Amino acid sequence: MNLPTPAVVAERSTHPIPRWALLLLCAAYVLPGLFGRDPWRNADLTAFGFIASIAQGHASWLQPAIAGIPAEGGLLPYWIGALGVKLLPFLDPSLAARIPFGLMLAAVLALAWYSCLHLARTEAAQPVAFAFGGEAQAVDYARAMADGCLLALIASLGLLRLGHETTPEILQLLGITLFVYSLAAVPFRLWKARIAMLAALPILATSGAPAVALALAVGALWLSHRSTYEDARKFLPWILAAIALAALIAWPMHGWAWRLRGSGRSVLEWLRLIGWFCWPAWPLAAWSVWRWRSHLMRRHIAVPLLASLVPLLCSLLMDADDRALLLALPPLAVLASFALPTFQRSASALLDWFSVFFFSAGAIFLWLYYSALQLGWPAKFLANVRRLAQGYEPQFGLLSFVLALLGSLAWIWLVRWRTARHRHAIWKSLALPAGGVALAWLLAMTLGLHPLDYARSNKPLVDRIAAHLPAQVDCIAAPALPLPTLAALEFQGHWKVDATRELTASQCSFGMLAQGETTPAAPSGWHVLGVVRRPTDRFGTYLVLARDR
Repeated sequence: MNLPTPAVVAERSTHPIPRWALLLLCAAYVLPGLFGRDPWRNADLTAFGFIASIAQGHASWLQPAIAGIPAEGGLLPYWIGALGVKLLPFLDPSLAARIPFGLMLAAVLALAWYSCLHLARTEAAQPVAFAFGGEAQAVDYARAMADGCLLALIASLGLLRLGHETTPEILQLLGITLFVYSLAAVPFRLWKARIAMLAALPILATSGAPAVALALAVGALWLSHRSTYEDARKFLPWILAAIALAALIAWPMHGWAWRLRGSGRSVLEWLRLIGWFCWPAWPLAAWSVWRWRSHLMRRHIAVPLLASLVPLLCSLLMDADDRALLLALPPLAVLASFALPTFQRSASALLDWFSVFFFSAGAIFLWLYYSALQLGWPAKFLANVRRLAQGYEPQFGLLSFVLALLGSLAWIWLVRWRTARHRHAIWKSLALPAGGVALAWLLAMTLGLHPLDYARSNKPLVDRIAAHLPAQVDCIAAPALPLPTLAALEFQGHWKVDATRELTASQCSFGMLAQGETTPAAPSGWHVLGVVRRPTDRFGTYLVLARDR
């Protein structure tokens, strides 16, 4: 039965974004932050620690470890990072490990574009046919919708930082986008869809998301079974084969690990996280579901809806985990694109003006901080940096300055282009949000890269620790230290670290302990060489210890 479609799109509204502009926007989003920085503490540094343990021969490929503590979950992300280090020995190991993950992010953007393209080509997704012609052509309409999907994904705030890390979640992101592409391409690219499905579920299972892989597979079986496309109904054996392949590969790699946690956070906190993390995709996706509510079982709505609901539910069950929520962004962007043909002009104008003021204010703020670091004005901004980052010394980089200036000029041109006169393209409402996010990331990774690296890296902490240790250190006993600190000691300090035994049982001549706000005290048999603190931390210190002779 043919249901009425809410999409009313004229032919003049389907002008695509010029390919050079789209590629330039993707480059401005993917490349900044790839170069010129250390691994940042917490998940980014921990993942690099496991990668480096394999690449530098400190641990086996089947059991990467930091200071003797083995990795949990799937091993595939660490293998890929280690291969990057092995294949690019002339680069800094952290950069070599980061390059494959940057390529994964680029692949996510491309796959999201193609997923939306194929879904928009399905019969149920087509716009209303006009009585006297002039309606959008199917291919032009699909390309314009795919452009809107890509803009929605780039504009998503949650992808901005987590998407540029070297963590297993980036591989999971690639896996779920491959899954969406597989179901979207079945009616048009059968063999590509089969290969994508055979890759998607094993990638998810071997990168720490087995529950997501299993839930998506069950949903895919149901959607394919009731599909009106014959090729989609014949897709069931390939989904079952992907499940079997995922189980067989993930089991010896310890991929089938469940990570459900207690309900320490409320549903309200989870909704608050979704509110900013998935902006602006979530309100557009909600509008799509409402306007296309009579088409919920059609592929262009059902596929991205399924793929977004699974990680949303997993995030809730994992105590409002933002890294689980990251997987919902590509399907939400696909779903959001189908709101564009039904979007009201007033809502579009509101989104435009919010983006102009918000991102312009952010750019001015970053330029003022940069001016304070380089010129000493405004003095209050410089005082804030000195207070928050003790010992920080500003540096000037000509290339960073030029790139930041070009990005700011491009933003001014984009604002002028969007507000100069009425635009008809259906993706116009997302041009400013996507351009603003790309500008914010570019400025942060050029003007603010050096101070951010000083604040987020553990290298300054390692330098302070090294000042208290002799040139020759046999090993450091560091029980109960967090994994990012252990990774920094091993792969930035180049010390042998043992975190598996207590100080009394260790054979190391030196040790480290984490202290809170209490007065530091050396345990029996040890004396304090120094008390160090990360330059940007106000609380918490580390004791550098030596064994009594």
